[in-house]
Amino acid sequence: MDNIDKLNLCVMEDDDFQRKMLIKMLHSLGVTSVLEGCDGEQMPEVVKNQTIKPDIVLCDLNMPNMDGLEFLRHLGEAYKNIAVIIISSLDNKLLVAAGKIAKMHGIQLLGVIGKPVMLSQLESLLSKFEFMKNKKEAQIVTEIGFTLEEVLGIHAKQIVPFFQAKVDLKSNRLIGAESLARRIHPKYGVVSPYYFIPILENSNNIDELTFNMLENSATACRSFHDKGYLISISVNLSLVSLSDPNLSEKITQIVRKSGVENKYIVLEITESAAMTDIANAMENLTRLRMNGFSLSIDDYGTGYSSMQQLTRVPFNELKIDQSFVHDFGDNEALRIVVESSIHMAHKLHVKSVAEGVETQQDWDMLKSMKCDIAQGYFISKPIDLDAFHDFMKIFNIK
Repeated sequence: MDNIDKLNLCVMEDDDFQRKMLIKMLHSLGVTSVLEGCDGEQMPEVVKNQTIKPDIVLCDLNMPNMDGLEFLRHLGEAYKNIAVIIISSLDNKLLVAAGKIAKMHGIQLLGVIGKPVMLSQLESLLSKFEFMKNKKEAQIVTEIGFTLEEVLGIHAKQIVPFFQAKVDLKSNRLIGAESLARRIHPKYGVVSPYYFIPILENSNNIDELTFNMLENSATACRSFHDKGYLISISVNLSLVSLSDPNLSEKITQIVRKSGVENKYIVLEITESAAMTDIANAMENLTRLRMNGFSLSIDDYGTGYSSMQQLTRVPFNELKIDQSFVHDFGDNEALRIVVESSIHMAHKLHVKSVAEGVETQQDWDMLKSMKCDIAQGYFISKPIDLDAFHDFMKIFNIK
């Protein structure tokens, strides 16, 4: 791991022997700055004279005076975006619950491991810190508070598609990409869609962005095909747009104008949108499928009526939400959910897609479960059109 000697770590463990062993392991990995304490109440005392806050805290759960759960709450209040590795000999389900609590307090959870700690486990979790830090820094944008007028005025020029690769797990071939809206701000750089899409949806102005993204994505798809890369492009549809009875015809016209066959465009609909019992939404989805488009259930497992909607709409693809995929290798319950979703997709004769694939372990487990397609930072982050053209060259997909 690069720059590990520049990290500031803190070990909170009440057992003297285990605390010293952890510190010895950290030193062997190249960590030079390690604070230590034997219970959560000592944390303020341990760090009060430090000019730099800890980057990562290794925390036991069973500690005197203040247990690990209370400690995590105070840690989240005191330090923004601090990272934690939870270490304990407690039951795995309790460790998973503690991990979720850490995330709820705004803590970057690198992982949860049982005792005794293995050096390889520790090294692997510390390596995730740089990955998470780099990913987070790439997405950080100053809170600007865009107005509707500003978003409407700029989105035609500044909101563009970025592309995240989708790879076939069996053949390792690049078979598609998801088109994701990004604002290229002249001062703040790449801006997340969370800063502008809710504004457009809440004001019923999302359609123009949807059509612009579809047009730009279909044009990009045409450019990929012209160079011999016959991949599909996935575009998100807002549930707000599905109420328009003419939506399917508008989408068909836009794609036809680009010169791309409809079968190469995948329309992703969030699970909550797909389950709505609105006649216009169902008519649009069915007609789009009749016109040759592929339909995908996005964020599967996070809606309210998963089973019912699978029988309503003729989907081609089921995307397993990243909240189930992330760290599922260390969580038996998540593994069961992911494997069951893959099995159900196959029984329904639709493709299974796992979002949020971030590690080699994620990739290997999904492959062993016979998941069809993977998408996530392990393969590629979302990148702009020029970068994606370069990215495609490393795959033998012609």
